[in-house]
Amino acid sequence: MGDPKKRRKMYQTPRKKWDKQLLASERKLLDFYGIKNKKELRKHEAWLKNKRQIARKLLALQLDKRVTREKELMSSLSRIGLAKPGTTTLDDILALQIEALLEKRLQTIVLRKGLANTSKQARQFITHGHIAVRGRKIDSPSYLVLLEEAGEVGWYKTPLQVENAPQKKDMKKEFEEAKGEEAALETEPAVKIDDVKVDE
Repeated sequence: MGDPKKRRKMYQTPRKKWDKQLLASERKLLDFYGIKNKKELRKHEAWLKNKRQIARKLLALQLDKRVTREKELMSSLSRIGLAKPGTTTLDDILALQIEALLEKRLQTIVLRKGLANTSKQARQFITHGHIAVRGRKIDSPSYLVLLEEAGEVGWYKTPLQVENAPQKKDMKKEFEEAKGEEAALETEPAVKIDDVKVDE
């Protein structure tokens, strides 16, 4: 059982900690979604990994045995909005990316609704107790907002005056575009010295 005072880790560290590509992708996620540290990111990765493991085990079962357990998995994911009942399959769950889960965090929802100008400002509002979900104060930026709660995210008691708050509609698309631009810059050929004409 273990000592109740010493809680076990809720995440796993990657095997190759100093992989250049991994470090770059993690840094991009931290900056874009305003996550405080990698521990917070890896907790979400562990949550998603657990759901994928359940989906793999269900695929190995016979059809009559996995029906009820598959419904339980789909209902838990559909509550957050990561699955649509009746249309999402186990293969779709295996293909889920971490960005889809990060989109459901309270910090991201606050920024998307225009209650804050930046992701860091959204985090500050939440931790300082200015944001409520269904009238209940939530001070955890990593809180996963349920699909039925998404429309009831707002200020707690007194609303703050935030000027020039842009409406963030599709952060995932913006993130993918940013990734595509960086990839294009990396693949651009370097200019050779011989190609540059010098006027004599």
